[in-house]
Amino acid sequence: MRTIVVALALLAATAGPARAASLADSTARPISLTEALEMAQKSSPQAIQARNQTKTAAAGSRSAVAAFLPNVNLSAGATRQYTSGSRTRIENGQVITVPDEPWSYSAGFGANVELFTGGRRLFDIQGARANVRVAEANETIQRYQVALLVKQQYFNVLAARESEDAALAQLTQAQQALRVALIRVRARSSTRSDSLRTEIQVRNAELAVLDANTTLESAIASLTRIVGSPTPVTAQPDPAPAGPTLAVDGEALRSLAENGPSVKEAKSQLDAARAVKRSSWTGYLPTVNASYGRTGNGSGTDLRFDPTDYNYSGSLRFSASFPLFNQFAREEQVVRARASVSNAEASLRDAQLAALESVTRSLGAFRSAQQRTAAQQATVEAAEEDLRVQQQRYGAGNSTLLDVLTSQTQLDQARQALIRARYDQRIAKAELEALVGRDL
Repeated sequence: MRTIVVALALLAATAGPARAASLADSTARPISLTEALEMAQKSSPQAIQARNQTKTAAAGSRSAVAAFLPNVNLSAGATRQYTSGSRTRIENGQVITVPDEPWSYSAGFGANVELFTGGRRLFDIQGARANVRVAEANETIQRYQVALLVKQQYFNVLAARESEDAALAQLTQAQQALRVALIRVRARSSTRSDSLRTEIQVRNAELAVLDANTTLESAIASLTRIVGSPTPVTAQPDPAPAGPTLAVDGEALRSLAENGPSVKEAKSQLDAARAVKRSSWTGYLPTVNASYGRTGNGSGTDLRFDPTDYNYSGSLRFSASFPLFNQFAREEQVVRARASVSNAEASLRDAQLAALESVTRSLGAFRSAQQRTAAQQATVEAAEEDLRVQQQRYGAGNSTLLDVLTSQTQLDQARQALIRARYDQRIAKAELEALVGRDL
């Protein structure tokens, strides 16, 4: 018995969790979360499309303001005639009759502007500016949605790495239990069944390590894709995987959610719909236009542009139009505009309620994960101590192998629960940040 106890003590002193990183994790370039976010914002299709949508909306706003300016056109032309005249000549074996002044020239200048449109251009400006705010809010939404995806993949790598460490620790403990069982079998203090059971545990632990390696490699590949890196990247090691905290309380989060990017987008869409509704009524008002044009014409014997030889003429024109009946097209526009406003009001109301619902759910998930993290941390420590005691009792012959295996299973489950709780806490915070459109 003393020999068995000494052997167990030596095994406990020499056995430790070996960290054998997977090939993908050891060859990939470690990057910080900040760097991963920056890379994803530059390469993500969603972020690029949102930025381009903002640029397009800004161009539309400038175009709506420029509608108050006149359209200006310049024109010039030259024509050569071969149909009449008194002179002839041969070109390519053919006789061509050339007029005395075969060349004719023209130049023109024109401008037109809408003097009165019933206020439509003002409403178009309001709608265009509202569309800019919609695009800006959507850009914020997409930026934080991309950040949420990056954080999910980044935290997946960290969780997979922790799972790999836990699987390696499980394998080390299973190998230690196998050595102890073999020593007891050789000392005839236990049966062959104990060594067989511990061998099964070793095989299961080896499979757990293999599964953890596969999960880690998959997480690295997903992180590499989401950040748009041409070479594999991985998360930097987390020396102290402490749970994140929130810088604001629940009431402040609800206030931020009520003014989050999704709510701002819905408000801007409502403003744009109201501008379109007001613009639809301008179809019942007349429109007034003004135009001015000046043209010059001349002729000569050769190709040249000499404005001093032109004969000029010009005109200034005012016009007004009022459609008395257009097959109820105006009425249709008004009805459609009213329906758009009603839809936008319903969308805004739902966006506000959805924001409150989401912040309540995510905040509850964060707090629950925070409590589970603390509880599972204590559980892991207790399970480790319980396993140590059971191994000592088994070595001294005061416990059975079933007790050791039960303690080992409880420790493995506690480790995985702790990893899941940490991951859930991180993701819940990332969801809150995406909801309110700011870092917490």
